[in-house]
This record gives sequence, structure tokens and C-alpha cells, in this order.
Amino acid sequence: MVTHEDLLFFQVLSTSTSLAEAARRLNVTPPAVTQRLRALETRVGVKLVDRNPRGLRLTDEGELIATEGVNIAHALEDLAERLSKRTEQVRGNLRVAAPYGFGRRYVASVMQSFAATHPFVTVKLDLSENPVRQVAETCDLIVHIGALPESDRLVTTLAPNRRILCAAPAYLDANGPIRHPQDLSAHKCLALRENSEDVTLWRFAKNENESVTVRIKPVMSSNDGEIIRQWALAGMGVMVRSEWDVVEDLEAGNLQEVLPEWRPPSADVVALLHARHGRSGRTSAFLQCLRESLSPVPWRALK
Repeated sequence: MVTHEDLLFFQVLSTSTSLAEAARRLNVTPPAVTQRLRALETRVGVKLVDRNPRGLRLTDEGELIATEGVNIAHALEDLAERLSKRTEQVRGNLRVAAPYGFGRRYVASVMQSFAATHPFVTVKLDLSENPVRQVAETCDLIVHIGALPESDRLVTTLAPNRRILCAAPAYLDANGPIRHPQDLSAHKCLALRENSEDVTLWRFAKNENESVTVRIKPVMSSNDGEIIRQWALAGMGVMVRSEWDVVEDLEAGNLQEVLPEWRPPSADVVALLHARHGRSGRTSAFLQCLRESLSPVPWRALK
């Protein structure tokens, strides 16, 4: 028997160039993907994927599941949604994706409360470095921060969030003042690799008519924002980090804003909703809970 989750899994697999790519997008290990594929092939009784040096190739049966499976998965969810409307209960599978740090701090607790309030909904939260790229196909709602990628999803803003250039007071005392963004080329910079953005190109604007772009040479970089923050707190260099992540450190004096008159581009917190499922009862109910949790904006209420 092929389940709804099997269809979603095979949808990701069929659009990947390799098992390793599928594993990254599903946030699991390649052996786990191989094991799940074998189990699915055993249940349906036919081979679905051929592997060769050039990558993956779907068999005729695999092509059938890839083509028809999406329609079947959507039909099952639509049926569950129509039934839930008759009973006035929110039902079905809710799949949410978010960046690591923000997801841990602000999304996980909302999902916990949502699951407790709606016992007929099965919830799944995927945290990853780049949820739009890695798990987009299988999610009803994606929390995204930063430059918006090209997407056919509906976009709605959840909360304002600006980026802040900052460093530990000890670093600034030891390495001299920063009076202009161009001075950063002579300073130790910490770069966060995220969302496929050019991490060595930092942009700043002083007003509508005055802006500058600086090409930095990072002395340290990571794809984990918490690691970058800890390095900055340790006095290892200057970083650009989201307001939601550093406001407490700024208030406590552990970090100091640099060049406050020059601001990096804002990175509002937004929700990307699947065009087909964006208005389902479970997605709409969760989106409302998420909005309420971010109003008033937590990181600005601290100021």
C-alpha cells in the first residue's frame, strides 16, 4: 500500500539528481533515503528508480507514480479538508519548514501549542539551512528570512526584522574604530552562509540617495547563525546579524551596534504558502497562531 507520505517522499526523490541531493532536501541521511526507497519498491512490487553514473532515472512505473502521485496526494488532502469543514474540526497533515535558529526560538513553541489545541492535526517541523530550496515541495508553510527567492508561492509578512552590523566591545577596543562601511575591508569579518546569498558582499544604505557596497574577506564563516553569534560575542570579528537574534545581546552590552546610521537591507520574516494549499483550514489556523505569537514583535518589545 502506498501512503500519502510515500507520495510526498517520491515527489522529492523524482525531482532530485541523486539520492544524496534528495537526502539533503529531506534533511535525512542518504542511507535513510535508500532504505525508504527499497521499502516502497517492495510494497508496490516493481522497481521505481534506476541509478547510473549520471544520476537517477525513473522507470516507467516510477514515472507513473511521480506524475499521478502528486494529484493523488492533493486529492487526499482536499478530501480531508472538505470533511473537516463539515465537522468544524481542523484535520490533516501540517508540514512547516523554517531556518534553524528562528525555527527553534519562535516556531517550535507555536507548533507545540497548535498540536495541543488541534489533536486531529499531525504536525511536522523541518529545520534547515535553506528551507525554500531543501524542503519546499513537501511543506504547506515555509518561514523565510532574507531576500525572497523566485517562487510561485503566496507571500505574507509575519514581522519586521532589520539586519544589524555589530561586534563585541572588546573587539572594537582592540581593533580601532569603524567610521565608514569601507573600513570593514581592513577588519575581521564573520560571514553567515545562507539562502544562496553572496556572503562576501555587504550592502549598506544611509538614506534613500546614499548607499555603498563592500566586498569583505571573511576570516571565519559558517552556515549556522548561532555559531557566528558566539564567535562575535567572543570578540573574533564583526558580523551582520538579524535583529531578532542579537537584540538581547545589544541590550545587555555584550554586543555593540556599529555604524548605526548605515543600515544593511532589512530581512523581514515572511511565510511562503503553497498556492494550492495556502488557504486550507489547518494552514490558515496555524498561520493565525504564528501571527499572534509575533504580535507584538518579540524582539522589539524588549527595547
